[in-house]
Amino acid sequence: MSDVWSERVQAYRESATHATGDDLDLVVGWCEPGPDVTVLDVATGGGHVARRLREAGAQVVTVDAAPGMEPDVIAPADHLPFADASFDAVACRIAAHHFPDVLAAVREMARVARDRVVICDNTFTSESAEEADRIRDPSHVRNYGVAEWHSFFELAGLEVAAEASMLRDTDFEAWLDRTETPAGDRERVRELLDSRIHDGRLDLPTVVLKGTKAA
Repeated sequence: MSDVWSERVQAYRESATHATGDDLDLVVGWCEPGPDVTVLDVATGGGHVARRLREAGAQVVTVDAAPGMEPDVIAPADHLPFADASFDAVACRIAAHHFPDVLAAVREMARVARDRVVICDNTFTSESAEEADRIRDPSHVRNYGVAEWHSFFELAGLEVAAEASMLRDTDFEAWLDRTETPAGDRERVRELLDSRIHDGRLDLPTVVLKGTKAA
């Protein structure tokens, strides 16, 4: 998977849906960045969260399993090579649906966070939508419902301190182009997601959660 993601690096750096958005604003804001704040950006991808946090004055370390994403540290989300409570905050945006063991990843994020963990990801809507995601991108593992995310946080020792659900919208063809979905699969993806495509734009249900270390 790392080689696949390394090949996609430019597409994700240039992706408008990753570079902007209300969800990005929330992730950054809920990390509470400032001159003396340290943040770990997990599965940094195109680096948009890290860029915004640094612009806000935070000291940021990036980690990603894909060398081509050029993170500060190359490592998977479920094996973070940092000591307990190494960072004030840990952020992870639009990546968890690729993790093979999402609970292990959340536990690792909670372990290395001193105070808060902020996670944003697409949410589960139906099994047909999951099929569409896997056809579009075989590295997709699963989207999770909000209740499942609450369970992950609780099991990781985090209390949900803030939560927001929203619809991100993205250009449907650009969404397929980013993962180089073969032409023969595109129509099937369109059929499976038909109710969520409007005027060439795809609705992506998304949740942002801020967890704080349980007392």
